[in-house]
Amino acid sequence: MSSVTYLVLCLLVSIALIIFLIMKTKLSAFIALTVSGLTLGILAGMPLDQIAVSFQKGMGNTLGFLATVLGLGTILGKMLEISGGAQRLSKTLIGAFGEKRTHWAMMVVAFICGIPVFLQVGLVLLMPVIFSVARQTKMSLVKIGVPVATTLTVVHCMVPPHPAALAIVGILKADVGTVIMWSLIVGLPAAMIGGPIFGNIISKYVKTNASNELFKDELIPDEKLPKFGITLFTILLPMIIMVLKTIVELIAPKNAPYAPFVSFVGNPITALLISVIFSYFSLGFSRGLKKEDILKLTDSCFGPVAGILLVIGAGGAFNQVLQDSGIGKVLGTVLANLNMNLIVLAWVVALVMRATVGSGTVAMMTAAGIILPLLANYPGVNPAIVCVAIGAGAIGLSHVNDSGFWTVKEFYGMTVQDALKCYTTTTTIASVVALIGTLILSNFV
Repeated sequence: MSSVTYLVLCLLVSIALIIFLIMKTKLSAFIALTVSGLTLGILAGMPLDQIAVSFQKGMGNTLGFLATVLGLGTILGKMLEISGGAQRLSKTLIGAFGEKRTHWAMMVVAFICGIPVFLQVGLVLLMPVIFSVARQTKMSLVKIGVPVATTLTVVHCMVPPHPAALAIVGILKADVGTVIMWSLIVGLPAAMIGGPIFGNIISKYVKTNASNELFKDELIPDEKLPKFGITLFTILLPMIIMVLKTIVELIAPKNAPYAPFVSFVGNPITALLISVIFSYFSLGFSRGLKKEDILKLTDSCFGPVAGILLVIGAGGAFNQVLQDSGIGKVLGTVLANLNMNLIVLAWVVALVMRATVGSGTVAMMTAAGIILPLLANYPGVNPAIVCVAIGAGAIGLSHVNDSGFWTVKEFYGMTVQDALKCYTTTTTIASVVALIGTLILSNFV
């Protein structure tokens, strides 16, 4: 058996072990991911003293950012929920699009909101709106939530200024404006088909059991709801801050003296902190809440997300062991030797890397590094279209080694089987649609 075949088998065994431990033995997802991650390191031949170190590194790298972001995002979501802001937004959306097309409205909202923020950040910010819309329309949480998760994933992988999308633009020396324009053109149909259309179908076969501790079920009387304008501004504030940071960085002179300040304020953590404090006034004190109420409300946010954070962190740790074991690098080398259309090859490499290592960011960066030396052999191909193809590939096959998979599963209260049936399938559908869109677009550019 070749080393490549053996490493692929190690990956398949570790993934099968996760599914078995969760579905058959009813182990906690956190424990299952930990056991499988350590097992993968052993099977792949990593030095025993490095396996736990790799797992710890992955846990720390994942939660170092996400724990803070999810904590702040949950507070902002709770302020939107308690004040009735989420109910106001959902009521306005239902009125504007009609109750039967609310899932399309949520896709539009996610597409706009997802441009400046990470998948997990966008999901946390929109979660109270998702719950409120589902409650008021009596629609399945899957039918409302799948368009949001799918659209956020599409935008996260394809559209600069998301870090990986922006990074591969630099690696492949493409024009950032062109990549943004083409990724939006290709990404919208992918989000539509993978989101509202597929979500409407799969909602008949998938059930959710979301925690009642996350969002309450009671509706607030209409006359006591906050105004739509201030509510919308509050939820968009972190995105506005991050977009302004990106714009300033694009147009500012090199080494501008204010650049460090702009970078600090526009960091997702700082932007969310500013927005949380603003929400205390816009949706808290202005609605009659007192300081004691705000404190109690804030403290109540952290308990329900603690278990979610552990699962997400373990997913990131599993991902790190995959990378350190060398599986991703070996597969990438094999794929680079395939003789196929450059756009299809870029998509395949990114898709396989995504399935292998879990992280869309790692998949895109790895794919760009593999494709870069091949660009010279295709002088007629615009590097921008290759960037779009890589982003399209990174959307698909999100499964148990992806922290985003566990974020969606835990927030929506799905079983692993249903999450695979739902989120893994919808991301893969969106990825294939994006590839088709990229191939069509390549004939005109």
